Amino acid sequence: MSTTYFSDFKLFFAAIIVSVGMVVSISDSAAQPAPANEGNDHYQVLADMLADPASRDELITELRQLSDKKQTTTNDSTNKQDAQPKDKNQDSVSTEVAKKSQSVVESIVTTLTGSWTAMSELASGQSKKIVAFFGLLIQLGLVVAATVGAYIVLRVLARFLFKRADRLANADTNVHPLVVKATAIVLSVLTDVIVVAMAWLAGYGVALLFIGEVGKISVSQTLFLNIFIAVELFKVALRAIFSGREDSMRLLPMKAKTARYWNGFLAVIVSFVGYGVLFLAPLVGTNLSENLGDLFNLFIVLVTVAYALTIVIRQRHQVRESLAEVAKQSNFAATQVMLRVLSRSWHLFAMAYFVVMGVALLIKPDEALPELLMATLQTVLAVFIGMGIIALLEMTVGKGIRVPAVISYRLSTFETRLNNFLPTLNKVLKVLVTIMVISAIFDAWGAVDLPTWLASPAGTQILSTVISVLFILTVSMFLWMVLASWIEHRLNPEEGKGEPSAREKTLLTIFRNATAITIIVMTTMIVLSEIGINIGPLIAGAGVLGLAVGFGAQKLVQDVITGVFIQMENAINAGDIVTVSGLTGVAEKLTIRSLGLRDLSGTYHVVPFSAVDTVSNYMREFAYHVGEYGVAYRENTDEVIIKLREAFAELLADDEQRANILEDELEVHGVTALADSSVNIRVRIKTLPGSQWSVGRAYNRLVKQYLDAAGIEIPFPHLTLYFGEDKNGEAPAMPMRMINEVEVVNDAQKTDEKEANQKALKQPKKAESNPSKKGDFDDGE
Repeated sequence: MSTTYFSDFKLFFAAIIVSVGMVVSISDSAAQPAPANEGNDHYQVLADMLADPASRDELITELRQLSDKKQTTTNDSTNKQDAQPKDKNQDSVSTEVAKKSQSVVESIVTTLTGSWTAMSELASGQSKKIVAFFGLLIQLGLVVAATVGAYIVLRVLARFLFKRADRLANADTNVHPLVVKATAIVLSVLTDVIVVAMAWLAGYGVALLFIGEVGKISVSQTLFLNIFIAVELFKVALRAIFSGREDSMRLLPMKAKTARYWNGFLAVIVSFVGYGVLFLAPLVGTNLSENLGDLFNLFIVLVTVAYALTIVIRQRHQVRESLAEVAKQSNFAATQVMLRVLSRSWHLFAMAYFVVMGVALLIKPDEALPELLMATLQTVLAVFIGMGIIALLEMTVGKGIRVPAVISYRLSTFETRLNNFLPTLNKVLKVLVTIMVISAIFDAWGAVDLPTWLASPAGTQILSTVISVLFILTVSMFLWMVLASWIEHRLNPEEGKGEPSAREKTLLTIFRNATAITIIVMTTMIVLSEIGINIGPLIAGAGVLGLAVGFGAQKLVQDVITGVFIQMENAINAGDIVTVSGLTGVAEKLTIRSLGLRDLSGTYHVVPFSAVDTVSNYMREFAYHVGEYGVAYRENTDEVIIKLREAFAELLADDEQRANILEDELEVHGVTALADSSVNIRVRIKTLPGSQWSVGRAYNRLVKQYLDAAGIEIPFPHLTLYFGEDKNGEAPAMPMRMINEVEVVNDAQKTDEKEANQKALKQPKKAESNPSKKGDFDDGE
């Protein structure tokens, strides 16, 4: 962007000259001077009639008759208008635009016509106002010089304060950077306002004490001083927004060169409108001629609008690129869409704004300008207040919240859940702020009457409903986060009271699911009630639906009821090894309707509680390994029992297995059966619940070793060769062939070595079982 603004006049200066020339040509053709003595004869006749009493009475009578006819005509016209349809009484939008355009053109033509007449009178020397006007300009010039000079000097003296504010904004402190920046901007703005106020007071002092009579001030001087403080305060606001010199105190995200450009552009517009339309035009109209004042106002408005349109057209592409870049950097989808739309249409809004401003200043500057300024001010305030609220949300909600240490200790996951929820809350609040800003802008320009709508029953109802719904949803989410964090705190073995019991795990898991369902249902019902939906029929309908489901889905109802009683009786907990419906496995998941079971092969089974008639739980208080060992009939059973006790003693010597055994003595039941091929001896080992399988496998290993070492035979299937027998009961001789004994020994040695090598390869280094701790159980128990 170019840093000089008056160079842009080169583009539209020719257009201004052509436009003014066309309007002047129109005024020349319309401004035909009337003859000087055109109405003198009529005045003389009227005077003679009033001097004669008879003529005067006759004139009065005639005027009264004309008045009666006029009243009758007016009434008839009113009745005809009332009889017309309403759509004909209401002008369309195009008609209103045509009327406004006609009013503007007529105003311009009238202004030029009157100005031509006024300049003709001034040039012919018929008016003495010009002499008094130049005297007024001399006194006014002294006040202007004193005010502007004081302002320049004070700005130079206050420069070090602006630098101090800039250093404050760049200082490294423990305070949040946004707070430091806001403080620096406030100090800079206050300094600027004080400079303007002191220059204004200096101008008032010079006008009261040194110009004219002491203690008196002219209207033109008061007008200038009031316009001065208004215009310069407006420029203070522009400098606060753009801050062309201090980068650290700039509110808008733009470079210094760009900020200086737009600050200068808007300052020129404000100066043209303020000092030109509000000061110079009224000054000329009051002291020289009203028509000349209107001409001066017309010229300033045309120049201002032409200049503004030229700048907008020239910079539309660069502003589009800047807004598109800001849209890419935004992490909020609504902001991205709005900025992209604005980047493609901002110049249309700007051009429409300046055109409307120009038309308003031409038609009714005294009435339109305050309304236009108020609408502009409300728009700017709405946008910057919205930006401030969004920045505050980013500073607090957007960057997460740290909860106190006490809460974090008792609810360790609450902070994580809260910070996961805050981005969603941040987006919702941004949407609401955006809607409020857009509503305020529409209200500023008369598209909607926001205060009236908010005061209406419908507006109050909608606003209260939105606030209530947001409050209910926020409280529901907060309650869920607290309860879920507390449940996870209790389930975490490293926190709270240590490792929770299986019963506690099961109940807390079911409680978490039930709580989630309850919160969702209750929140939905309350929200529906708040938005005006009668939830009574919904509840009644849900009851009827539940009754129908109860009849149509009896299995589902049976599942739920059985599940409730199973949990009340503490029959199954998560992690228990159970047998239900012929399936044995670990209970991984429990709901109020079904049981998730994983068997020894890893298959996951879902068993509905309605299919459960018996529950076998292997994880209650204690367990037993029951071992029944068969020996040959020729073996001594007492010797066998001794070997079983010795194997148990060695099992107790293993520290890992000792921790799972509850009693130090082997429970021997003795000979339990004289089976077909074995004598069965039963023993029992009391263990911790869930350890009976691992203890049993370790004990079986030792029993095999001790019985083999003692030469006690463990029966197994034998193969008997039958060669038949003769009538005397004697078996025939077995045919045999003798071979070399050395060959037999060598073959046997080779076979033994081969088997030994294969056994060494297959045998692990440590002949112990290594079952998985979780899910360690055997089928068939």
